[in-house]
Amino acid sequence: MQSILQILILFILTGSLLKLSFLKFWQAAIFGLLYAVFIVVTCQWAILQSKTQLSDFLNNTKIMQDAAVLITFESAFCFAFCFSGLSEIYGLKKWRWQKLLLRWYPGMLSFPVLFYLQTQLIFAMPGISFTVLSYTFAISLLVILPLLSYMLKYICPEKEFRLEVYFLVNLFICITGLITTVNGNVTYSAVKETINIKAVLLSAGLFLIFFITGILLNKMKSK
Repeated sequence: MQSILQILILFILTGSLLKLSFLKFWQAAIFGLLYAVFIVVTCQWAILQSKTQLSDFLNNTKIMQDAAVLITFESAFCFAFCFSGLSEIYGLKKWRWQKLLLRWYPGMLSFPVLFYLQTQLIFAMPGISFTVLSYTFAISLLVILPLLSYMLKYICPEKEFRLEVYFLVNLFICITGLITTVNGNVTYSAVKETINIKAVLLSAGLFLIFFITGILLNKMKSK
């Protein structure tokens, strides 16, 4: 469980950094300020946490199920951002206010990840003032995040390539969230029941109808 959590945290941070690379420098700085303020606000709460409390939190099946739902919801926003970015690249003008909303969506997964990293930093340096550690962490986020996003944009200037990587990263995050295990039990386990033939045929029929309708409408629109 701990290994899966560390991998998930790494990909969430990578996805957040990739998202900032699509913004201007001052916009990325605003997100860095938002994350820094979050660290400062939650400083006292992070100080009161213990390793046992965090371990119990991560081993709580109900909490992990809710986290998996949040990860799926977050991934849907990220996928929509990728499609809006592609529509902009290919000259489509269908994502206007949606694009603005998706661009300024901060990403809810970043906040619990940053809080977790804050607690781990406090645990790793017990001899230093916890408040000083939290404020140092906040200032580091404020300065480093915009610089890293600008550096990533400089290294990979192709927006389409970064969109593809961003999509793959969030796809991995979504899959990992769905298969997250707790005490060896899959969070979303398969339910044993007989196959409903009528439901399967109805689903296949609806899919076929909408698929053919979409093709016909696309051809009519192109003509």
